[in-house]
Amino acid sequence: MRIATWNINSVRARTERAVGVLGRWNLDVLLLQETKCRPEQFPVESFRDAGYEVAAHGLDQWNGVAIVSRVGIEDLAVGFDGQPAFAKEHDDGALLAAPRLEARAIAATCAGVRVWSLYVPNGRSVDDPHYRYKLDFLARLREEAASALAADPGTQLLLAGDWNVIPEDGDVWDPELFRDGLYASGPERRAFQAFGEAGFVEVTRQAEEAPYTFWDYQRLRFPKNHGMRIDFAWAAPKLASRVTGAHIDRNERKGKGASDHVPVIIDMED
Repeated sequence: MRIATWNINSVRARTERAVGVLGRWNLDVLLLQETKCRPEQFPVESFRDAGYEVAAHGLDQWNGVAIVSRVGIEDLAVGFDGQPAFAKEHDDGALLAAPRLEARAIAATCAGVRVWSLYVPNGRSVDDPHYRYKLDFLARLREEAASALAADPGTQLLLAGDWNVIPEDGDVWDPELFRDGLYASGPERRAFQAFGEAGFVEVTRQAEEAPYTFWDYQRLRFPKNHGMRIDFAWAAPKLASRVTGAHIDRNERKGKGASDHVPVIIDMED
């Protein structure tokens, strides 16, 4: 079985690329983030023509997550128990709008594997309300995942997506530039590693094609290889034992119209 996760940065803008990734990697399941559309706007027919079905969650032109599968989509869930809502604040702390649950999590069972496509909040800056929201999101997600694992130690559970965290200094081209700042702050790193403490195994570290999964569009970051590794997959122990390899599709960052992230692929025994 082969599963990939990819922040596509607009599925409507990159439908042809997405279908190409499905074929090039012979994927069974593709987890997408930052799809940037409502379900009725999702280019479902292009994926159906390629032999895949789609489950999508999106509220507007921001965020958005989806599951693309040729091995079935069962027990669909949008969001998770305890998922925090976010409300924009004015400079004086007053709410500009009522809090709402953003389109950042979708789950389904595909050929016996419970997959979550996750788009963790960016955080914006360590002194922004969005940073507190990010940490709360990660904490609540960990609680949900830990509960699932405690209820069934043999669960075939995969939490994959854009985590917006740089877990280790080697995951960014210039660690000092990010020291104690957004993506690499102590609280963010601890929140990420808490999934390991809960019993999950990060299963993409063995990928050798590239050290990073994201290169910003600005300042020639990709040609200079000034990237970050922020796309990961945490697997429950029983599922992790099935993993036989991982890959980073660096070539997908090349050419006109590329996303700023690339697909991360996980191979596992059936």
